This record gives sequence, C-alpha cells and structure tokens, in this order.
Amino acid sequence: MFTDHTVETAPPAARRAMEAVTTNFGHLPQAVARMAESPHTLDGFLKLSALFEQTTLDPHARETVILTVATRNQCHICIRLHEAKLAKLGPAPDKAPLEAVARFTHQVLASAGAVSDEELTAFLSAGYTRQQALEVVLGIGAYTLSTLANRLTRSA
Repeated sequence: MFTDHTVETAPPAARRAMEAVTTNFGHLPQAVARMAESPHTLDGFLKLSALFEQTTLDPHARETVILTVATRNQCHICIRLHEAKLAKLGPAPDKAPLEAVARFTHQVLASAGAVSDEELTAFLSAGYTRQQALEVVLGIGAYTLSTLANRLTRSA
C-alpha cells in the first residue's frame, strides 16, 4: 500500500532528508523510502532521533531505550537494526545501569509517563539524572514515531 519512494519519486519536501540518509547509510532504507510519503513525519523522526543521539545517555543506554520501545511495539526491522548497532558497541562495562534504563523505559510506557516516585527514585539511584529521565522520554517519543510508522507502512 505504501510506495518505496526514491529521491526522484518522493514528495519534493522529503528529498533533501532522503539524500542525507542515503549519504549517511550508503543506501536508502525501505523504512525511510516509505516514511517519505509524509515529509513532515520523516523530518520529525530524523530530527528527534538526531536530538536523542546528542543526549547525555551513553550509547548503550540509548540503544537500550530504542530496543525496549521496538520490542514493545513489535517493530522487527527496528529490533534487527538496533541489535546490530548494540553489538557493534561491544559489551557494556556494567549491565546493571542498562537493566535500570530498560525497566524505567517500560515503566514510562506502561504508565504513560506517570511513573511512581519509587520508580523514578530507583532510576536515579542507578546513577541516572532527572535530565536523563526526560531524555528517556525523548527516545520513547522518537522511536514510538518510528516503530508505529514502520509497522503502518509494512517496512521490512
């Protein structure tokens, strides 16, 4: 139902973003080709994910947030991609903080952000900050957008 756009067939407003993704990845991922149907959606995801990459969460923690969202939303393309990214990072120096960020991500999702004081305190006690709690929310937002769009467009 959704078109696998090329830079030439995509809506003009999506072309610059598609060119940037192609340059960055060396190819145009199907998910981007299909998301280009809505230039605003594509642009929003790319901007949000770029902001998430700039957060104070370390790369292992960011990938843990993404994988938690992707797994919850059953986005198999996202799971494959981000498991590969996590593998490239190598083993985490300490798994306990990653377990805490995964648990907190689940709690934020399950409560629509209304985590209990105890849940927030547990996240903070694992070495994270209030700023990073909000950065988890940013990651959830970016990758909820991506996973839902990927499922809607049947990206594989």
